[in-house]
Amino acid sequence: MKKLLFCLLIGTSFISQSCLNDNDDPIAVPPIEGKTVEPSVGGGAQPNQVWIDLSEVDEKGNPLQTFNRRTDWDLAFYSGNEFRVVLNSSIAMAAGKVDNATSLTQVTEANAATLMNQIQVANFNPANTVYIDDVRGNFPTGSTAIGEIKTNDAENGIYLINMGKDIYNGTVPTGSALTGGDNRGWMKIQIVRYGEGYKIKYAELNSNTVKEAVITKNNAYNFKFLSLKNNAEVAIQPEKKKWDISFTVFTNLIDGAGSYVYADFVTHNISGGAGVYEVKVDAPLTGVEAYNNFKASDIDQSKFVYDDQRTIGGNWRTAGPSGSSVNTSVFYVIKDPNGYYFKLKFMRLTSLEGERGRPQFEYKPL
Repeated sequence: MKKLLFCLLIGTSFISQSCLNDNDDPIAVPPIEGKTVEPSVGGGAQPNQVWIDLSEVDEKGNPLQTFNRRTDWDLAFYSGNEFRVVLNSSIAMAAGKVDNATSLTQVTEANAATLMNQIQVANFNPANTVYIDDVRGNFPTGSTAIGEIKTNDAENGIYLINMGKDIYNGTVPTGSALTGGDNRGWMKIQIVRYGEGYKIKYAELNSNTVKEAVITKNNAYNFKFLSLKNNAEVAIQPEKKKWDISFTVFTNLIDGAGSYVYADFVTHNISGGAGVYEVKVDAPLTGVEAYNNFKASDIDQSKFVYDDQRTIGGNWRTAGPSGSSVNTSVFYVIKDPNGYYFKLKFMRLTSLEGERGRPQFEYKPL
């Protein structure tokens, strides 16, 4: 489908140029249309993460969507050359190293109480950022709450894991988003290298029943994923070249206040090579006019952001006590991991009935 799309784009360009001479009027060429898309976020509790490939379509011509419940996974193991492990930001997980511990059985709730009070998300403490991963998503070079997995097993510490929040299962007021429910508890873990992959030992905080899992890297993917709760490796993201943007709840930062959990967040696939930039629209043009007028020759290669997955982030919408709405003064230009270009604008933040977690966007190939 990607090859077909590319050929159609090239074909359209060729026809529009080759069918004209100095005396001819322009010949109308049917445009290659994009789509209006409604990602399956799932409503006000925002239960799903959605991974979207703009250049692959299903049998109905819609871009491919892959989605999972946010609680389906806990840890992501990097599949590249480096050895990094990432927490599930969408459920507000956090982690901290337990000093002077060499065995999981040494860590109990009684002796970890002080650390438990520190390993928190969204408690308005600027110091708590050390317990979450690089929010820009610069893995493997960015910082991770769980330190780089070393070759020497003895250098790989014991970590206390705040397992974050379950998905809220009550009634969400119309227009609101509730990103977390009950606490998911605590785990203690140790991760070492195992050949070209990883081995993890883990247990619930107050248990000495230690479980193990081996994670083998697969370079077709950015990460491999593990559910500690379900003791199983799970499929989450599509292959690294087969998704462009995601809709998710996200742990971000507020200057001077530490970490904070955001609903209606959009990331792009920087680990797979996708780039995005934002186009801000100034009067007298409207956002719709600027978006409609934007064409391939307007693309500015210098503006693409490849090192911060938050370029779209929450900028596409406004949300607060007075209500929520789409930011109509911006749209986005996307270069996907395979080199295809798109423009994208957001149409809705809510359903027609006002329910959050029912976004809509329009995109077109450039």
